[in-house]
Amino acid sequence: MKKLMIILIGCLLSFCGCQKESNTYTQMSMSDALKEMEKSDGYILLDVRRNDEYAAGHIKGAINISNEAILRGEVELLSDKNQKIYVYCRSGNRSLQSAKKLSELGFTNIVEIGGILDYSGELEK
Repeated sequence: MKKLMIILIGCLLSFCGCQKESNTYTQMSMSDALKEMEKSDGYILLDVRRNDEYAAGHIKGAINISNEAILRGEVELLSDKNQKIYVYCRSGNRSLQSAKKLSELGFTNIVEIGGILDYSGELEK
């Protein structure tokens, strides 16, 4: 009986180790992300607020795909799944949801940076 338990536990542990690793995202403060973006290029700055919120003012250079569209999988503007994508919203809730969903969709370089409420620069309209 003891031998059988050891074999079963070993099989369970082996099975767990073979599961596919899921994609993840990282989190960074708005200020740290802005510093990082100043030193690099080739990234996407993604505003996941509603279209009307984006039109009222967004961070310069940001593109807009609403969180709702991402939750539906409508991400045609994002063609390179390995490109670095900084994601923000108003307060950080929707950007977190979007980062998780983008990760589930196979995007591999997602950085969730919170909300535009933490941004002190000028907004583009």
